[in-house]
Amino acid sequence: MQANEKLFALDIGTRSVVGIILEESEGRHEVIDILVREHKDRSMLDGQIHDVLSVSEIIREIKDELEKSHGTLTKVCVAAAGRALKTERSKAVVDIAGKPMFSKQDILHLELTAVQLAQAAVAGERNNENSHHYYCVGYSVLYYQLDGEVIGSLIDQRGNEASVEIIATFLPKVVVESLLSALDRAGLEMDALTLEPIAAINVLIPASMRRLNVALVDIGAGTSDIALTDTGTVIAYGMVPVAGDEITEAVSDEFLLDFPLAEKAKRELHEQNSIKITDILGFEIEVSKEEAISRIAPAIERLADSIGDEILRLNNYKSPKAVMLVGGGSLTPELPKRLANKLNLPENRAAIRGLDAISSVSFASHIDKGPELVTPIGIAIAAKQSPVQYHTVYVNGQPVRLFEVNKLTVGDCLLAAGIKMNKLYGKPGLAMIVSLNGKNVTIPGKHGQPPTLLRNGSPCTFDDDVHGGDELTVLKGEDGTITELTFQELIGELPTKAVIINGSRYEISARMTCNSRPVPMSQEIQDRDEISFEMPYTIEDLLKELKLAEILNEARPFYIKLDGKEIQIPDFTGKIYLNGSEVKLQHHFDHLDDIRFENRPKPTLAKAAEFLNLKAFESLPVFFNEQQFMLEKESIQFHRNGSKLNSSDFLLNGDALTTRQKDVEPFIFQDIFNFAQIEIPKDSGRFTLLKNGAKAAFDEQLAPGDKLSIIFENK
Repeated sequence: MQANEKLFALDIGTRSVVGIILEESEGRHEVIDILVREHKDRSMLDGQIHDVLSVSEIIREIKDELEKSHGTLTKVCVAAAGRALKTERSKAVVDIAGKPMFSKQDILHLELTAVQLAQAAVAGERNNENSHHYYCVGYSVLYYQLDGEVIGSLIDQRGNEASVEIIATFLPKVVVESLLSALDRAGLEMDALTLEPIAAINVLIPASMRRLNVALVDIGAGTSDIALTDTGTVIAYGMVPVAGDEITEAVSDEFLLDFPLAEKAKRELHEQNSIKITDILGFEIEVSKEEAISRIAPAIERLADSIGDEILRLNNYKSPKAVMLVGGGSLTPELPKRLANKLNLPENRAAIRGLDAISSVSFASHIDKGPELVTPIGIAIAAKQSPVQYHTVYVNGQPVRLFEVNKLTVGDCLLAAGIKMNKLYGKPGLAMIVSLNGKNVTIPGKHGQPPTLLRNGSPCTFDDDVHGGDELTVLKGEDGTITELTFQELIGELPTKAVIINGSRYEISARMTCNSRPVPMSQEIQDRDEISFEMPYTIEDLLKELKLAEILNEARPFYIKLDGKEIQIPDFTGKIYLNGSEVKLQHHFDHLDDIRFENRPKPTLAKAAEFLNLKAFESLPVFFNEQQFMLEKESIQFHRNGSKLNSSDFLLNGDALTTRQKDVEPFIFQDIFNFAQIEIPKDSGRFTLLKNGAKAAFDEQLAPGDKLSIIFENK
């Protein structure tokens, strides 16, 4: 910078406006002029311009006065009040189940979504459509989480849920717009813009010191601005509406002084051992410094408590390593000592930092040095070294003005345009719910597509740089669709088993049905399908699946219904052996089991009656022609489906039989002819019946063991 090239800066405070002229030479700055003008009325409140006309008049007065010595001034460096900054923490969560990759752009989108949630919270409510009326002047990631666990990076991670928590700082647009309006009315163009906390920090705490947890407090007239550094960056900004005026009002109340005289007395108290004052009644008194401090001690304690509480809140309720105090209010008596006690710090860890801490700045001889000049000088230097730029870009054809602290990215533009980040990605496709073997299974829809981002017609990403005049186009990503899935893709290969049955090998596969009907594995699944696949579990299921009906019938329990009562006959049931051990049809089988079946005996009526202890026949053993016969007469008649059964007839599994009792007459000789075959000689004539060697008649009763015969005589 040439020697005659001057730098003009303004510090527009609650009580006063400070104008400062610097010259730069070989990297060093010299303050050659300073001019301070107090506001004529309450045109500023907590850093916000409430009366643009009144503030612009003060700015014009300073400009006109300085122009008398330094020539025409057209551009000025200014700062947005740090007390207007709002800091908010926010967390954004996204479902990543089934998503193949979590890329850098996905992470940026997640971070920007969290910033937008913080922006909405700052605006008052999460659904506030005016949340984009706040500039995001920076954000930091506190941590990432994967499925609830903190993780260093989300790139290429797989899981069910990813989240990020950020801390973001915002500045209301109205603060900047009112500042621009006041400068414009005073005939000045904004040369560069910075933030007041950044201005003070840049000249007092270089980047190499920001790894330390240090609090910087700029105590003005109406507010005390706080900035905290740690881990190499500024981690939080804050403000308390208590500052130098609180002490001035205490002096006014204690000593009955009007406000201007109380302000004068407060300043003299810092430099002198006693002060002379004239109260509103006209009495002039001299008060020692110790007495004055004692009488206003409650106000000093309140100021220290307010600042200390806010520092602890911003610093996660732990004390910083040190506290630096700047601004006119920092000269409040005993304030550093009381603030150190509040934060449990040694007294030398809370100190006032004046202009002597700025090694690269020198001062003209007529300028009084003091901590109140740290911020104005910082504004002049920081606005040139780290200026905040304003750009106009176009988002989907609409102009958007942006407030740039470091670099401006596509993501910043979308935030400023009020575009909802969480609605840029396409919605996931509808999920399907199917029933698989009685249990509900959810098949998620396909993920939505990422948005299309174009900068001046060319594809770009969220973190690409943007320059003034750029035109951005944002197209929402396509929504996902229902997942197309076949039964084969859902289930895979159906299970199979091999078994040995009576020495032969059989292969059996699970049977699959959909909505109770067999379907091919290549068929696509539909929503609400009821799918089941079952492997035969019991030996009975196995025989059914293999269609071995004959073996199955032999192995089934044999039963009949006799006169309406169901009776099981185990003797007619075939036997089953699984790997050599006898089992039932309901027994489970496994892969490569050896199963053998032993057929049941032929079920006759006579054997069934014997098993049931039914005396279906009266019998009598006799001998006829020296051959033994068993004579039988029915005592019970058996009928099946109305037909009479003989004792030798075969029964079927499940037969329904009815019985009828008969009266049995004694056995007589002629009954033998129902059982024995008699050959009559061709030339026979008369015959003789013999029982036990004696002649007998046809109707002669028989007894067990009787020996019967018939003798034919020749003609």
